[in-house]
Amino acid sequence: MRVSNLCKAMSIGLISVMIGFSSVQAQDVIKVGMSAAKTGPLSGGTAVTQWPNLKLWEHTVNAKGGIKVGDKRMPVKIFEYDDRSHPTDAVKNIQRMINKDKVDFVVAPYGTGINLAVAPILAKYGYPHIAVSSITDKGDEFTKRWPNMFLTLGTSTGFAESVADVLKKMRDQGKIGNKVAVVNVADAFGIELAHVGKPALEKAGFEIVYETSYPLGTQDLAPVINGAKNAKPDAFVAFSYPPDTFALTEQAKISNLEVKAFYVGVATCFPAFEKRFGSAAQGIFGAGGINPDTPEMKAYFKSHLEVTGVAADYWASATTYASLQVLEQAIERAGTIDHPQVIKTIKNGTFDTVMGKITFDGNINRKFWTMGQWQDGVFYGVASTGLDGEKEPIIKTGWK
Repeated sequence: MRVSNLCKAMSIGLISVMIGFSSVQAQDVIKVGMSAAKTGPLSGGTAVTQWPNLKLWEHTVNAKGGIKVGDKRMPVKIFEYDDRSHPTDAVKNIQRMINKDKVDFVVAPYGTGINLAVAPILAKYGYPHIAVSSITDKGDEFTKRWPNMFLTLGTSTGFAESVADVLKKMRDQGKIGNKVAVVNVADAFGIELAHVGKPALEKAGFEIVYETSYPLGTQDLAPVINGAKNAKPDAFVAFSYPPDTFALTEQAKISNLEVKAFYVGVATCFPAFEKRFGSAAQGIFGAGGINPDTPEMKAYFKSHLEVTGVAADYWASATTYASLQVLEQAIERAGTIDHPQVIKTIKNGTFDTVMGKITFDGNINRKFWTMGQWQDGVFYGVASTGLDGEKEPIIKTGWK
């Protein structure tokens, strides 16, 4: 009987120790959630820029034992949700992550409109909101309304005026003519850039000979390209999202749209773009860009391919990873996962990232790449708001 009772006591004690150990272990994990498109029209963008970089960051952080918080390291545990490219689903997903999963941090979703949709809920619960794939001229207004929000990718004016500046430079050099066709996707991103871009082109002395917009998710863009072709422009500019960036380029190639400057927006920088269009991608402009020749960027591209099995794109991939590096460094410097302390650290710090040093001025990164171009199989940055490594733009010499 005494032996039996002793065994029971030891068993109860062992169970208590195990429960206590599990509890401690659970407290030593930083829960990180992300809601972004795995289906719907935005899923192509997230499949390249967001999901792989979350995986790479998780791998890199946990390989070194986790994020250093005070005197201990805390591994990260990832929670993933599909917002189906819809703002309502994104809001529901984030509410679930916060209230049910009890995540410590939330990675910003993909797309300008969806980031604005979830901003109030993240502000309500006081979560740091480092928005990557969000381009807007209302950044100062939004960050004042939501002091927990940080914008990394740039402004609509920066991107749109950069297009006008690069085309003006090429025109003044005698490389292109004066007529431009301008189209845009009817989403927050496309509407805002077109609103800024068309006046910028007119101010630069260009004649807009054709302009139109089309709904997000439009499958047949032949009428858009054919309308532009009939106007006989010297340059074509589309403020587009990934599906239409590919579709517009495909149709321009089929229709042999003869322009010496061809610009399409988000996803032009994707490796899949160059893979799909081959030599026809030569000379095509798009949003963003990077300086691929820095040691940090070379190491990042190598790790991205090794860990995720896919190549990083030449713009938002690295910016997404940089935003996660900012979060990681802010937690370590704050020495806590307390949201107010982490937010304060992000506001006041300078962070070493694969994109170089990032400092937020009024919660906004003011130095960013605005325009890139495919040259000899690499998408180089050709314009920025003060970064090093800009390449000289070249003209497009056909589609074959």
